[in-house]
Amino acid sequence: MLSKGGCPRTMLSIRDALEALEGRWKLLILFSLSEGPKRFKQIAREVGSITDKTLSKELKSLEANKLIKRDVYDTFPATVEYSITPHGLSLEKVLDELHYWGLAHRKKVIGK
Repeated sequence: MLSKGGCPRTMLSIRDALEALEGRWKLLILFSLSEGPKRFKQIAREVGSITDKTLSKELKSLEANKLIKRDVYDTFPATVEYSITPHGLSLEKVLDELHYWGLAHRKKVIGK
């Protein structure tokens, strides 16, 4: 069944998910944080080749979508730590499946 906009209603949820996770970095950031809370530079090192500006933007987007939370500790200088929320953890199966699919895809396409 099609909605008025021409998009099947069943696809709305997929579109919402893709909008929340769009881009090159968000899934990698979530994968990094699934191992436990991390500071900004720790995430940057694990994700690799991401600029500070882009990482900051992606973290804000993930926080707005309630997939991660940002904790600021009263230290000098202030300590900021990011962690995955229970809502973000609900993507664990998706991340695992993407990981395994990526391994199979790499083997099929690259032969490794």
